[in-house]
Amino acid sequence: MGLTVFITGATAGFGRATARRLVADGNRVVATGRRAERLQTLAAELGPNLLGVPLDVTDRDAVAALPGSLPDGWRAIDVLIANAGLALGLGPAWECDPLDWTRMVETNIGGVLGPVRALLPGMVARDRGHVVTIGSIAGTYPYPGGHVYGGTKAFVAQFVGNLKADLVGTGVRVTNIEPGLVGGSEFSNVRFGDDAKAEAVYRNADPLLPEDIAETIAWVIGLPARVNVNRIEMMPVTQGPAALTVKRRDG
Repeated sequence: MGLTVFITGATAGFGRATARRLVADGNRVVATGRRAERLQTLAAELGPNLLGVPLDVTDRDAVAALPGSLPDGWRAIDVLIANAGLALGLGPAWECDPLDWTRMVETNIGGVLGPVRALLPGMVARDRGHVVTIGSIAGTYPYPGGHVYGGTKAFVAQFVGNLKADLVGTGVRVTNIEPGLVGGSEFSNVRFGDDAKAEAVYRNADPLLPEDIAETIAWVIGLPARVNVNRIEMMPVTQGPAALTVKRRDG
């Protein structure tokens, strides 16, 4: 039998690509997201091995009700893929909308903590399971305009490390996937609110694609149970860490 996988943010990008890949591999997927119509479309495409469940990861009560709110037969989650997240804005910190900061913290941090806290006890009780989080190279390499987004991804990386320390002695694994430049998703469209500006980010850059992230996740969760991959940092071959910024004053 395949695994039962719970994915947040499955209506687009990494989450949708991962749902497709894991169902094709013979697993069952609980696909969640805010856009119910997209979940219905995905369920129609992938068949009975995909269960679409509308869920806003910032709704603490709805998240805390997991997994008891899932249908019978879908409650023993083997793999949690905490994928939901977003970036908003790219201006300097002193010009940003504080509401954007709050939304990034609630989604990128709260959207990891809530599902982990809800589903992890069952994994520990069954002595098996895997938590996969989607971090970012922004959590390691600072860049102008990355302030709160990068801060949230650094939190995820540190949380995963500490979670791994807690889980030593159990059969539960935890992995943080940290992608660099990835096209083919709605990430930059949401960040900029401008499709043309979003398209320019990836033009002629040959970025990673959501399917590359899905491939990586499929590999990690398919490894022998004795293997824990703590973190994976991945970039397209066209990208590398940036040089430190130096701004010189005249005179």
